[in-house]
Amino acid sequence: MRRVLISVGIIAIAAVSRLFPHVPNVTPIAAMALAGGVYLEKKFAFVLPVAALFLSDIVLGFHPTMPFVYGSFLMTVLIGMWLRTHKKILTLVVGSVMSSIVFFIVTNFGVWFTGGGWNYPKTLEGLLECYSLALPFFRNSLVGDLTYTAIIFGLFEVAELILQRFEQSRERTVIH
Repeated sequence: MRRVLISVGIIAIAAVSRLFPHVPNVTPIAAMALAGGVYLEKKFAFVLPVAALFLSDIVLGFHPTMPFVYGSFLMTVLIGMWLRTHKKILTLVVGSVMSSIVFFIVTNFGVWFTGGGWNYPKTLEGLLECYSLALPFFRNSLVGDLTYTAIIFGLFEVAELILQRFEQSRERTVIH
């Protein structure tokens, strides 16, 4: 239960932070999904981060590429579930980079496929143009994902440690 409460709090803060001005694609959404996959039970791992994303999207607005955004977000939860049993600093970095790559590939395919406000020809050249013009946003996503992953995972580990020490202290007080 403690993990769920910590996760809900951190994910809620991350979702709300999307509402503040920020550099394009420098957001905590991938880190929220990774944390959901690592720290939450399977029944909550998809629901809580997606709900947080959806609630912030109600405020920010919806667009034609939303199914691709949510699809990449769900894939990131799966990456987080893999990280659950491989959680080390290096694998967190790799997982964060993988989530950035998944987001880039899936969402930019969505922009090309739906038009997403752009008019790319429905050809291989149009798809490649879409990806090449999105590279600056990929850089931003990568920086944001790595930064927010470090912050969110760091906050979670510190919160767990504090609560664990608090419980140990309480147990010692009850025993004496």
